[in-house]
Amino acid sequence: MRAFELREDPHLGCRVCPRPMSDDLADLVPRSHRVLWPTWPDPGPRMLRDLLELCRLRTARGLAVLSWLSGCEPPPDYEWLWTSRRLTGGRQERMYGAAASVPDPVLALVLANWTWALTTSYGGRVAAPYLAATAYPADGHRAADATMTLFQTYDRHPEARPAIAAAWAAARVGADWCKAAELHAAYGSQAPVFTYPRGTNPPVLGVRPWIERLFRLR
Repeated sequence: MRAFELREDPHLGCRVCPRPMSDDLADLVPRSHRVLWPTWPDPGPRMLRDLLELCRLRTARGLAVLSWLSGCEPPPDYEWLWTSRRLTGGRQERMYGAAASVPDPVLALVLANWTWALTTSYGGRVAAPYLAATAYPADGHRAADATMTLFQTYDRHPEARPAIAAAWAAARVGADWCKAAELHAAYGSQAPVFTYPRGTNPPVLGVRPWIERLFRLR
């Protein structure tokens, strides 16, 4: 059963309003944020490659969780979701398959945040601290170090920006979905999921094939 309702707003367009959900589903969201972002900026190509792989993992994981929040039946066992190993083989296809079942209106929320981050001058200053703080909620030092690594990568490597923004967009929508569902449960009325204003699709620089596949750009 679909776990959300759609509401047309004359100024903001289609709004997605989650229904109340179980604690078990809500608990998946903070756990999905736990990614071992590097905590020391290394100018070498290996760190950039590893960071981009973590962005792919975080984006696919976030979309998989969103598919379950929005009403798709979660699998009986999803421990495969939490490992930080590189996405390959059957595990990759399982995660990509879950991401592919995200309803179009829900994916549009992710795309709105993603395009906004890439069209504003301070996208890196928003994405980096959010990803780092939610990944290391109990360790301020590691969160601060990861923030600097993510921000400097975003600032110095334009080709990495779409991937970092994608990881942030999927993470942010999952968290805001839970907030909207909590408001609905508390007050008994619809609450839309917050998103930033949607911007134009970015140029092809840095839009990797996995982004095109997960975001259904082609």
